[in-house]
Amino acid sequence: MDETKQLQVQSQVQSDEDIGIDLYDLFYLFRQKLVGILIAFVIGGAAVGAFTFFFIAPKYQATAKMYITSTGEGKLVDFSELQIGNSLTADYEELMLARPMLESVKEELQLTEYEVDDLAKMISVANPASTRILNITVTSTDPQEAMNIANKLVEKAVTWLPAIMKSNEPTVPEDAILPQKKSSPSYSMNTLIGALAFAAVYYGIAVLRYLHDDSIRTSDDLERYFGIAPLTSIPEEKDVHDHAEDEKRGKSHKKGKGEKAA
Repeated sequence: MDETKQLQVQSQVQSDEDIGIDLYDLFYLFRQKLVGILIAFVIGGAAVGAFTFFFIAPKYQATAKMYITSTGEGKLVDFSELQIGNSLTADYEELMLARPMLESVKEELQLTEYEVDDLAKMISVANPASTRILNITVTSTDPQEAMNIANKLVEKAVTWLPAIMKSNEPTVPEDAILPQKKSSPSYSMNTLIGALAFAAVYYGIAVLRYLHDDSIRTSDDLERYFGIAPLTSIPEEKDVHDHAEDEKRGKSHKKGKGEKAA
């Protein structure tokens, strides 16, 4: 039993050492490929940034706010009225994207290029927590169009939804205004993501090629894989030839000096 435990411990230690060596090798590989990684980083950032700038249309968002109330003007609000108002808010949020409402908006603004489903995808309705306020946000590649749709949708909701729900008309505390800045895409973020992705792919390919290469390159590899240390090393033929050429040039140089001195 003791021998079994000892073998398990030794196996675990050996496994930990292998992991440490592998991590070191990967770090060494990263240092070797650092120039290539930086080149891939620059190329990826430039490529994705250029694609985003030239081929992805910027989008704009316009938001109108609507306040839902369950009481008439001048009346006091009690707890039950607040609960009713919260329920009405949830109902309004659901019915804001009803087909009849969107068809009416589409017809009045002459949005012939959109289907009702396309129009619904451009609209988002949000109810901030613990409020009876609805934020109606429209996203479009045309800032004027985004503002017009948001305001027309709220205008229709103020009259159409209370008639359907038999409730008081909501108020509009804030109309949508013309957006001055695009909401997406983010050129800087896309450029950074593209740069990191290209660099990661380049390094990942280098790692895969390294892991599938079992050739022995150095004496350290020989000692690592076979547990033996080499006594000597044989230079490659090219190195021997270069060394011989260097010696030949040195002798010729010395001979030339001797002749000149004579």
